[in-house]
Amino acid sequence: MSRYREKAVWITGASSGIGEALCHAFGARGARVALSARNGAALEAVRAALPGGGGHVVVPLDLGDPATLPPAAVAVEADLGPVEVLVLNAGISQRALALDTCLAVDRRLMEVNYFGNLALIKAVLPGMVARGSGQIVAVTSLVGKFGTPLRSGYAASKHALHGFLDSLRAEAWRHGVEVTIACPGFVRTRLSLNALTGAGEPQGTMDRATAAGMDPRACAEAIVAAAEGGRDEVLVGGREVLGVYLKRFLPGVFSRVIRTARVV
Repeated sequence: MSRYREKAVWITGASSGIGEALCHAFGARGARVALSARNGAALEAVRAALPGGGGHVVVPLDLGDPATLPPAAVAVEADLGPVEVLVLNAGISQRALALDTCLAVDRRLMEVNYFGNLALIKAVLPGMVARGSGQIVAVTSLVGKFGTPLRSGYAASKHALHGFLDSLRAEAWRHGVEVTIACPGFVRTRLSLNALTGAGEPQGTMDRATAAGMDPRACAEAIVAAAEGGRDEVLVGGREVLGVYLKRFLPGVFSRVIRTARVV
């Protein structure tokens, strides 16, 4: 029997891509899922297709709007009860040189990918600590492990989130709270379509590398399996995963390779 059976699992970025696949993966394991993203209609369509009948709820939110986040946490717990597993999947990417990216875009990336996620963690963490159990699963990126061209602000936001979560894990274990970081590489989602240009507009085109990436359902299964096994971290993807090891063991080689790597 899955450890997630009858657990209240809150998933952000649940309207498509990896988030939608995570909803199905947790739902198939018997979890009661709260689905969050900005698009309420898309969330309702995902919820209607999930296993488990009427045990799932939709709670829209916008990670870039701090005022919406504490009320969303209250709404989720009013519908499902205490959040036992928080899955932080929502985020926004970037496709622009650092030279061409205005500071407002860098701030937007940090607000959504870092501060928005921190706000949700801080909303549910006290309850987890009080109960002596809980799990935070953060879907970040391989770019949280190393930077690449065209993603300077995105990489910064993911590196910041990794640092926070590593520290949180070292603190929260004594309260029975687990932290799993999942680092996907290229996955076939809308991430590149919605990635911000230097001026802050959606790119509107699909990267070739993204289009050729992993099926989001396979990615979600790998993430949930790692979380269910209590792993601290999991790398998910194809050959791009090797970049983590190249950066760690041969940093000079990595520095030369990443300059011309195909990242779009």
